[in-house]
Amino acid sequence: MEELLADEHTLVIEVDGEVIGAAQFDEVEDPMYRSAGIDLYLATPMHGRGLGSEAVRILARFLIEQRGHHRLTIDPAADNAPAIRAYEKVGFRRVGVMRSYERGPDGSWHDGLLMELLAEEIAGEDEPS
Repeated sequence: MEELLADEHTLVIEVDGEVIGAAQFDEVEDPMYRSAGIDLYLATPMHGRGLGSEAVRILARFLIEQRGHHRLTIDPAADNAPAIRAYEKVGFRRVGVMRSYERGPDGSWHDGLLMELLAEEIAGEDEPS
């Protein structure tokens, strides 16, 4: 975990002084394709509390307002309905299924869902998705 957190594109998620997850981002620097991707991890006991949406919203605003990105992507497992709902609350939209995208612990391949958000589509904390 320490190696992961040493990366300048990895942010720790804390609640009441306890590390409960991390958010990472990568950036495409080419001006013709300037965009960023987000990845999120939350400890299982923290799921279902709105923390994922909040963390993604904060990071999305940072990437749009401070880093100048107009388009963001995130790619949860296609069968991870809670994560997909959390990202939709922020304004992310489903783009399509990426077949056999991620290898699971058992070695089998699983589909991913590509989602994107344009800067003008970000939802506020109190806005419905």
